[in-house]
Amino acid sequence: MDLDPRRKRALFRANHRGMNENDILLGGFVKARIADLDPAELDQLEALMEENDNDLYLWIIGERPVPEAFDTSLMRKIKEFNNYIDK
Repeated sequence: MDLDPRRKRALFRANHRGMNENDILLGGFVKARIADLDPAELDQLEALMEENDNDLYLWIIGERPVPEAFDTSLMRKIKEFNNYIDK
């Protein structure tokens, strides 16, 4: 997979988080879908990766409500990819 520098950076950051759980949940999603993300989703991903790892983990698994700023189609795709979609 030949990625532009921005996507390569996002892929690296998603797989090298502060928590192994996020390496698996976020990193797995990004590895599988990075080539398909549009520029707006890349912006959302980069903003999401600036957040605290514990918060990010709890949002993905549904243990804490996702703040409005991050309640995007990208977050729903991440949750769905990891089978944590809200019923």
